[in-house]
Amino acid sequence: MGQTFKAAVAMPNGTIEIQNFQTPEPKPDAGLLKVAVTGVCGSDWMFFQDFPKIQGPAILGHETVGYVQEVGAIAGPKWGVKEGDLVALEEYLPCGHCDFCRSGDFRLCNATDWRLGGPRYGATGLNRGSGLWGGFAQYQELHMNTVFHKVPAGLEPKYAALALPMSNGIEWTYLHGGAGPGQTVLIQGPGQQGLSCVVAAREAGVDKIIVTGLNTPSDKKRLAMAKHLGASHTVAIGDEDLLESVAEITGGQMADLVIDCASGGPASVISAIQLARKKGRVILGGIKRQKVPQFDSDMIIAKFLTVKGMRGHSYESVELALQLIAGNRHNVRSMSTHMFGLDQTEYAIRSLVGEGAEDAIHMTIDPWK
Repeated sequence: MGQTFKAAVAMPNGTIEIQNFQTPEPKPDAGLLKVAVTGVCGSDWMFFQDFPKIQGPAILGHETVGYVQEVGAIAGPKWGVKEGDLVALEEYLPCGHCDFCRSGDFRLCNATDWRLGGPRYGATGLNRGSGLWGGFAQYQELHMNTVFHKVPAGLEPKYAALALPMSNGIEWTYLHGGAGPGQTVLIQGPGQQGLSCVVAAREAGVDKIIVTGLNTPSDKKRLAMAKHLGASHTVAIGDEDLLESVAEITGGQMADLVIDCASGGPASVISAIQLARKKGRVILGGIKRQKVPQFDSDMIIAKFLTVKGMRGHSYESVELALQLIAGNRHNVRSMSTHMFGLDQTEYAIRSLVGEGAEDAIHMTIDPWK
């Protein structure tokens, strides 16, 4: 048998338990990762609440950075990594042969969709194979279909763990949002996804970057962080009228691109449509988990808008994110605010909804701390 190690297991009763496991026996089509750190994503709160009740106990965590410890003889030639390499993982475990995989959109592969029961890092139960599919652990099994990114030399793991949220910002703002010089980009929601969009917009050479949030103490601190990262304007809804403020900032033109990263409810979908200028673009990235009441689709027609749903990242955007983080462009590393030990995993996850650490933006779990 392999060595014993610890992992944080999300239980159906809404708690996290630290449990002991054995590292799996080496297999030719698999491998083993020694986890350095794993980032805490906003979606981990959703998985923590819902996933164990549906599919049973699970090791969560998908923003994983670690050292390749074992490489199977069959897996090695496919992976292109060697033992000892420091790598960042994507959460996706794509099939590799469907139309989406063959065209580079493997995030849309049905095999990666936890809703369809597919295996996925950070959202696969202990009842699947070894069960060692999450990053909130000291070791993680490496699936044959793992998507690897080599971490640039000299980049600390805790900063490399920013790669996935930052890649979402690049994907949504630049690669699909089309942000560029001379434009006005408005970002709704100053969480880690919204702040990543700020950095991406700054890197794209955007003229005006407007970030909106609530007038709560936590959001106001995040709006200050948005300014630190390069936002030109912020709007605290409740203290200021949203539409009037944006109209004043833009001289009545409104935004070329609106990116909705808010997750508090459907109101931001309505405001995103209102805030976009004629022939503008709207990216919907914040999951609401409820229907949008009284949705006025006629406004999309009248304003000749392009509205696109967006989720996740591409291989290209993760590579761009790692390079941006390695150079600490636009102070991006300042988004990494907290690091916790494995026994504080539940505390970190609850911090996502204001039940733990204050002023948290991007947190990491160090399982060896």
